[in-house]
Amino acid sequence: MALNQKQAEQLKRFGINVRRERMGVGLTQEKLAELVDLNIRTVQKVEAGEVNILLTTVLRLQKSLGCSWAELLGNY
Repeated sequence: MALNQKQAEQLKRFGINVRRERMGVGLTQEKLAELVDLNIRTVQKVEAGEVNILLTTVLRLQKSLGCSWAELLGNY
């Protein structure tokens, strides 16, 4: 299913938030991928807003980054 413009923008904002939180705790993309049990390319795609991930993956990201849901999801 193709994303509409608003959904694409939300994924980009989410990716920016993931990157900010990852860098804030000093993790590389590779280390985050390991912690969340993802392929590094998937982490790169998440940060670029190119992939729509499962809620369970968002939960693993949130726990691995030690941040709140609000910090990752922002104001949607």
